[in-house]
Amino acid sequence: MTSLHEMLEKSIWGRQLGAAEMQRVHEQARERHVAAGQPMVRMGEPAEHWVGLIAGFGKMSIWSADGRETALIGTAPGGWFGEGTLIKRGRWQYDAMALRDTHLALLPRETFEWLRATSLPFNHYLQHLMSARMGFFIAQICHDRLLDSTARVARSLAGLYNPELYPEPSLFLDLRQAEVAQLAGVSRQRANAALQILEEAGLLQVGRRGIEVLSLQGLRDYAPNPCALTTPMRAS
Repeated sequence: MTSLHEMLEKSIWGRQLGAAEMQRVHEQARERHVAAGQPMVRMGEPAEHWVGLIAGFGKMSIWSADGRETALIGTAPGGWFGEGTLIKRGRWQYDAMALRDTHLALLPRETFEWLRATSLPFNHYLQHLMSARMGFFIAQICHDRLLDSTARVARSLAGLYNPELYPEPSLFLDLRQAEVAQLAGVSRQRANAALQILEEAGLLQVGRRGIEVLSLQGLRDYAPNPCALTTPMRAS
């Protein structure tokens, strides 16, 4: 099982820090265990840490006034989130819930800001991370509006292999079918049907312990970005 120390050392941004910078990160980083179904962060609370996943899975979501949930993005081991909220010194604008027992790395806001003030490589990493996340959200809007449930499941699984968001993913996803449904924002029945279709297409294999991806490119090609396929409007 990956430890906090190992997760920090293996992180893309951690490998770019100097020895003294990394020592300070190790001294000030903390860890927390969150049970399945419990919040990793709560909407409206002040953001005090940059949050990374050592193990487990989670999702970020928002809620409408009438109680409807909209899933924003999944969070997988090796990924970090909350940098935008920390930079704005704001409050969480979404809930982040653990889909299973999850092990978190917490970098205090003060340490995060110190790295921003002293480390050029860390700032470059944040720029790439925020750009990748923005691109993901733009594509996600298109997916939610234009793709059917099978394509949405395919895109949600393929999205867990974005190297800028989740470094070094495994082709075996320790995900249950109910968790896939939550990540894709579809019902459990639709998720089960979608997984069966994708399995019959030879793109993945569903087992008792999780999902093995047989063709990552196949998942990506199954649901190409619908926004990129639309014809732009021309001014008359």
